[in-house]
Amino acid sequence: MSTTASAPVAIASIPHLDTPPVYRDLGLRDGRPTIALPSGHEAVHLTRFADVHAVLGDSTFSRSVCNVDDGPSFLPTVTPKEFLLNIDAPDHARMRRVVTRDFSAKGVSRIAPLIEATVEERIDALVAGDGPPDLFATVLDEIPARINCAVLGIPLEDRAFFRPLTREVQIASAEDVPLLLDRFYAVYDYMADLVAGRRPHTPDGLIGRFKADRERSDPPLSDAELVGILLAVLMGGDQNVLTVLTKAVYAVLAAPSLYARIVDDPDVVPGLVEELTRVLPLGTTSAFPRVATRDVPLSFGTVPTGAVVYADAFAANRDPDVFAGPLVIDPDRPPKRHLQFGYGMHHCMGAAYARREITTTLTALARRLPGLRLDADPAGLRWDHGTVLRRPAELPVAW
Repeated sequence: MSTTASAPVAIASIPHLDTPPVYRDLGLRDGRPTIALPSGHEAVHLTRFADVHAVLGDSTFSRSVCNVDDGPSFLPTVTPKEFLLNIDAPDHARMRRVVTRDFSAKGVSRIAPLIEATVEERIDALVAGDGPPDLFATVLDEIPARINCAVLGIPLEDRAFFRPLTREVQIASAEDVPLLLDRFYAVYDYMADLVAGRRPHTPDGLIGRFKADRERSDPPLSDAELVGILLAVLMGGDQNVLTVLTKAVYAVLAAPSLYARIVDDPDVVPGLVEELTRVLPLGTTSAFPRVATRDVPLSFGTVPTGAVVYADAFAANRDPDVFAGPLVIDPDRPPKRHLQFGYGMHHCMGAAYARREITTTLTALARRLPGLRLDADPAGLRWDHGTVLRRPAELPVAW
């Protein structure tokens, strides 16, 4: 096994990995870097790692006041107030207490055999397939969905109903908001039926366990709060994980030296996964706006009470003061915390799931298919493009 360092890969050399911002730069306003959000609101734009880290970790910045009609947002409509993403302290801690155990690294390690078996089975299907092999359709698109259904305790056949809905919801197109809301509430009602017992689920899945544990919260979690938590798991544990997984695999195949490195040195995979997630945002935004409820001093001056703030984790993860050569993917970069999964109370609860699924998939692909390569020009691949979901929609391969 070789431990020779490989040359870093420039992010710009991988087609479509980056996308133009969906906000408009307004320059300095009262000495503060300012942007216009898609909703039309002005927001203080934070790009330095220290500032973004400070704001994400500060519970006095409010998310709930943004999730209102005509509030500052990247989304074309509001989402349920019971989503953990929209809840401020102290209710956020009260609700999250019920779910933290299952989403810890230890909790995720309990399903490692399921992840490994699912990955191996999908690679078997790819190898045995008759038609032109599509790594996305046969392997990647199946892994998070199958694992998420098993973890939640819902029938695998239900995904034929909810997956098209969650895809459209995560794209969050503003072209037809009534249709978007129709799709959202169809999947919302699906989860409400599961929580209320109108649809079947296994008692040992997350739905059954969270219902049984609802009284660990004080006061106990309501049905609406359970639906908010579990709907986020249904969408995030599938579509969000699929997005990061797909872009990570795409990146190493579009830059063959990265794939060759993990074939030669599988031990580099966990570090490379951290490096890839550092530079791969989910969609066209990397966080959601917050409002300051007090004056907060930051590197450029004070953010005043009432100001809308966009703590741009995507930019912070490329801060040259923190990450040397930030615009390259370097498998040998020394470990350093990034903010792709957020920070503070709104830190993504599915981070350990995503890390485990991506690491397992890359390791298995390199072991099983060391000659794997893209069988098409990366610049010509179809992509899904949206607010929270942006990824290749196909990955034709050969080996």
